[in-house]
Amino acid sequence: MTGRTVIRGGLVITASDEIHADVLIEDGRIAALAASATPAAEAFTTERSIDATGKYVIPGGVDAHTHMELPFGGTFASDTFETGTRAAAWGGTTTIVDFAVQSVGHGLREGLDAWHAKAEGNCAIDYGFHMIVSDVNQETLKEMDLLVEEGVTSFKQFMAYPGVFYSDDGQILRAMQRSAENGGLIMMHAENGIAIDVLVEQALARGETDPRYHGEVRKALLEAEATHRAIKLAQVAGAPLYVVHVSAMEAVAELARARDEGLPVFGETCPQYLFLSTDNLAEPDFEGSKYVCSTPLRPKEHQAKLWQGLRTDDLQVVSTDHCPFCFVGQKELGRGDFSKIPNGLPGVENRMDLLHQAVVDGHISRRRWIEIACAAPARMFGMYPKKGTITPGADADVVIYDPHAEQIVSAETHHMNVDYSAYEGKRLTGRVETVLSRGELVIDQRKFAGRAGHGLYTPRSTCQYLQ
Repeated sequence: MTGRTVIRGGLVITASDEIHADVLIEDGRIAALAASATPAAEAFTTERSIDATGKYVIPGGVDAHTHMELPFGGTFASDTFETGTRAAAWGGTTTIVDFAVQSVGHGLREGLDAWHAKAEGNCAIDYGFHMIVSDVNQETLKEMDLLVEEGVTSFKQFMAYPGVFYSDDGQILRAMQRSAENGGLIMMHAENGIAIDVLVEQALARGETDPRYHGEVRKALLEAEATHRAIKLAQVAGAPLYVVHVSAMEAVAELARARDEGLPVFGETCPQYLFLSTDNLAEPDFEGSKYVCSTPLRPKEHQAKLWQGLRTDDLQVVSTDHCPFCFVGQKELGRGDFSKIPNGLPGVENRMDLLHQAVVDGHISRRRWIEIACAAPARMFGMYPKKGTITPGADADVVIYDPHAEQIVSAETHHMNVDYSAYEGKRLTGRVETVLSRGELVIDQRKFAGRAGHGLYTPRSTCQYLQ
């Protein structure tokens, strides 16, 4: 769909405004907005008009934390870039930022090239990359500078997973010092993996092998301790810090304290921590394995503190950490040993709807919904206002959203390439109706109209909260 399109009669919601306006799209970008039923809006003449009366017109979602085709624990995440980005579009997300992986003993460039090869020509929506740094050495540090220059401006490190992705404090400090110079942003998986491994070993020795023990050994205190340590290392390095998938109230408290001190520290949480809990991990007959992810699900009382953190802006972003593994044949690898369950949940298709439910439930406002799901991730990772808002000049990534439609989440009807839903049977109010990516229809009134290869790689500038 090229040329001009107008979206008429909807309530346009961005992070800053709500206005009944018509939206003119030209050559893949937002060309103009005008208050509905005014002469200015009526002057928008086009060959294609989309009626959004009674609907919301919102920016396409930006999911800044996905893992398509990620190798983990002897298997691979079950969504490819083709299936995963198609599912994202069904859920109203029009940009993902996935993680390219550096393997120990190999360079960053080699890992990035491998991920470009997986994604190129396969994506239904636009995509970017962060870089997982697993092997900090002089060569890696030099490569970080080059990657920032070409639009890969964020680097993930792990305080967890010794022997796989783990970095020690010295390696973390060096990478942070480098990012302080080159403008990159360090993203941290903050859990004390060395201590957790001891607790895993002790639990298994006691015969505690069920999925629920995954949550018990990965203690909230060890998330808080690692979050605190990451903040202090970043402070020493004079670098900004973004803590991924914050799940525990104690970790939120560490972020809040740092932000109150004026430090450039940011936090992300995910829908699973807002809507699921250790009750799910404890489901019988190995069903709990479906909910094994790291950081782990926490007891329900943590949820209120996460919502509060989103309202007070101590948490800025909700991403999915979408990393699906099928129950049959993948999650089942951990029967009899919870430490062998592949870590990850499917969610890229559910995020926008779950967060709209949070609006319905009174946890957040409509504009805050758009902020945490669209605008803040775009700003955090250097894509705003091209992505994350509806304003003249922005990419025409637009979702027509029906706030009154009812749906029941189910693996029977979702589009992610995984055999279960983490939110099976959950009733939601609100549903994506139509999705445009750069002005082209991807979802057209609940029918898929997109194609593999429409999605383009998006180089990014540095974190816009620091500029």
